[in-house]
Amino acid sequence: MAGSALRRLMAEYKQLTLNPPEGIIAGPINEENFFEWEALITGPEGTCFEGGVFPAKLIFPPDYPLSPPKMQFTCEMFHPNIYSDGRVCISILHAPGDDPMGYESSAERWSPVQSVEKILLSVVSMLAGCFEPIYYLNATEPNDESGANVDAAKMWRENREEFNKIAERLVRRTLGLPP
Repeated sequence: MAGSALRRLMAEYKQLTLNPPEGIIAGPINEENFFEWEALITGPEGTCFEGGVFPAKLIFPPDYPLSPPKMQFTCEMFHPNIYSDGRVCISILHAPGDDPMGYESSAERWSPVQSVEKILLSVVSMLAGCFEPIYYLNATEPNDESGANVDAAKMWRENREEFNKIAERLVRRTLGLPP
């Protein structure tokens, strides 16, 4: 199984290198291990994350693409769908099948037709969901009902101005600028 996973990851890496999505760079940490990747995601334009460069890592299971990878930001993040340790909580990264909690349809969850590119674009869309409503027609609103970061979800819902200030401080930190 790991052999087919490796071939798939190599093909996805080649595709990302030949045709990288705007604002995203991703690939294996080293070419000795295609199951651990690093990514840099640029904060979407017109959002409170605009201008930031957010590093993350992806860890792929040996049975990829049957099972989804795990994704975790390696910098501080403040978002309803990102745990305080940086782990990303979005539907596309949840195991295939029915959601035992009933929040997601099986069509929203992982399937082998997904790809690294789709994951990263979903994360950009998730970040774009935290914006003043004008720019992103396909942005995914943060899930503030069962947020991974309850404090961020509550603040996003009740005090958007303060949420935006925190996000903008994080952007400055990712760029090595004072808060």
